[in-house]
Amino acid sequence: MSGHKRPGDAEARRPLLLGGRNHLEQDELDSDEGEIIFDRSRPDLKHEAGGSAERKLTFEEAMEEAGFGLFHWLLLVVCGWANASDAVEILCVSFLLPTARCDLQLTSSDMGLLTASIFLGMMVGGYMWGYLADQRGRCRILVVSLTVNGVFGGLACVAPWFWLLLLLRIISGVGVGGSIPVIFSYFSEFMPRQRRGAMISSLATFWMAGNILAAGLAWLVIPSTWAHFSLGTMDFQSWRLFVLLCSIPSLTSALVFRQLMPESPKFLMEAGREKEAIHVFRLMFKLNMRGKGKSFPEFGLCLSSRHREVEETRARGSYRERLSIILKKGLSPIKQMFNGSLKSRSITLLIIFYCIAFGYYGLWMWFPELFARIEDGGSPCANVSLSSPLHNQSCYPVKTAVYMEGFIIAASNLPGNIFTILVMDRTGGKALLCCSLVVSSLSVFLIYVVQTKVQSLILSCVFSGVSVIAWNALDVVGTELYPTQLRSSALGFFTGAARVAAIMGNMVFGMFVDTNCAVPVLLVSALLLTGGLVALLLPQTKQTELT
Repeated sequence: MSGHKRPGDAEARRPLLLGGRNHLEQDELDSDEGEIIFDRSRPDLKHEAGGSAERKLTFEEAMEEAGFGLFHWLLLVVCGWANASDAVEILCVSFLLPTARCDLQLTSSDMGLLTASIFLGMMVGGYMWGYLADQRGRCRILVVSLTVNGVFGGLACVAPWFWLLLLLRIISGVGVGGSIPVIFSYFSEFMPRQRRGAMISSLATFWMAGNILAAGLAWLVIPSTWAHFSLGTMDFQSWRLFVLLCSIPSLTSALVFRQLMPESPKFLMEAGREKEAIHVFRLMFKLNMRGKGKSFPEFGLCLSSRHREVEETRARGSYRERLSIILKKGLSPIKQMFNGSLKSRSITLLIIFYCIAFGYYGLWMWFPELFARIEDGGSPCANVSLSSPLHNQSCYPVKTAVYMEGFIIAASNLPGNIFTILVMDRTGGKALLCCSLVVSSLSVFLIYVVQTKVQSLILSCVFSGVSVIAWNALDVVGTELYPTQLRSSALGFFTGAARVAAIMGNMVFGMFVDTNCAVPVLLVSALLLTGGLVALLLPQTKQTELT
C-alpha cells in the first residue's frame, strides 16, 4: 500500500454492482495477516478522501447527504433474505419432528435434544461472530457465518444416525448464531435515524417470511411420496429433502453478500478508514439519486476519537501468554457492557432476552408436535399422557393438517409486523416491548386453559402475532443502546444468552410434554410476564443517534 496514488485510482477502485468489496479494501484485509483491523488512517488520508473539501461531516450528516431511496430498499431485500434464511434453518427442525422421530427412533427426550441442538451452536457462535464483526467488519463475517450455516445445514440431510444429525445441526447453529446479531448491526448502520425504527422493523418482518417459507416447504415436501427414494443403503425420506432445501437460502445469501454488498460506513468511520467510508456514501448517493441529475457533494468525515489501537496478537512470549492476551481481548467487550452506564441496561436486556427466548422457542419449536398429538381434538395437553410418540402413534401417512396449522401460525405474524412498522418510530421500542410481552404471556396461559383444537390454534396465532412485536422491538432497542465498537458483540452476547434459554425451554418441553404438559406451558407464561415487567426499566431510545 505504498507509493504515490494517481487521482484516478480511487475512481477505478470504486465498488462494482451493489457495492462489492473493492480491491483497495481487499488488499488491506489481505495484508492484515490476522491482526485486528483498526486505526487504518494515514496522514494523507484527508486529501485522498475529500480532496480540498473543508466540510467535515458526522455519520448522521453524511447519511443525510447520501439520501434515502433505492439503495436502502435493495439493502432491505438482501439483508431480509439473510434474516429469513436464519428463520428457515432454525424452524425446519420443528417441522421434521413428526416424521423423523419414527425413522430415527426418537424418544421425546431425543426430540428435545434435537430441537435444542441448533441453539447450542448459536450460543457458541453468537458472541464469537459478534466480536469478530466488531473487529474485522460486518460484511465478511456475515459471508462466513451464512456459509457455515448453509453447508452444515445441508449436510444434515444425509446423516444416517441421530448423533451425527445432532452434531451437524450444532455446527449449523454456530453459523446462525453469527448472522442474526451481525445482520441487524450491519443494517442499522446504513439507516438515517428518522427511519431506523421502521426499517429495522421491516427487516425483522423477513423472519416471518422465513417462517412461512419453512412451513410452506414442509407442507409441500414432507407429506409427498415422490420425495421418498433410496440413496445407497440409506432410505432417503421426504423430510431429508426438506432439510436440504432449507439450506439453500443461507448459501444464496452468503453469495450475494460476498459479491455485491459494501462494508458498513459506520464501522469504516470507527476504524479510521475515511476513504472507504466515503466510497460507500458515494455508492449510496448514486443509487438513491438515480435519475435526479444531482452530483455527489465533496466532504470529509469526522472520524471517531475512539480509534482502537492495533494490539499485536503475535506478541513475544510463550504460547500461554499469547493465549492469555487473546482471551483478555475477546472478553473485553463483555467487561465494558457490564461496567459504568451500560451495566443496568445490560442486566435488564439479559433478563428480557432469557425470558422471551425460553418462552418463544420453547413453545414454537413444539407447536407441530403438539398439534400432531391433538389431531383428534382436545387441548394440547389433554391426550399426551395417554400416548407414546414411538409406540402408539404412526408417522405415516403424514398428517398434512399439522403443516397447514404451522403455515397458518407463521402467517399470523403479518399483522404484528405491519403494526410494528407503522408505530415503531412514533412510540419507540420500549413501550411495544413491554405491552407485547404481557399480552403474549396471557395468550400462552389461555392456550393451556382452552379445551378444543380450534381454540388452541386461534390462541397460538395470537401468541405468534403478538410475540413478534416483542422481537421486533428488541431488535430496534438492542441496536440503539450500544456504541458501534460494542454493538455486534453486545447483540451476539445477548443472542448467545437467549440460546441458553432456548435450549432450556426445549429440554423442559422434552422432559414434561409426555407426563405433565402444564409445567412448560405455564412456565412460559410466567417468564413472558416477567420479561414484560422488567422491560419497563429500559431507557427510551426513540430516534436516537447511533454512537
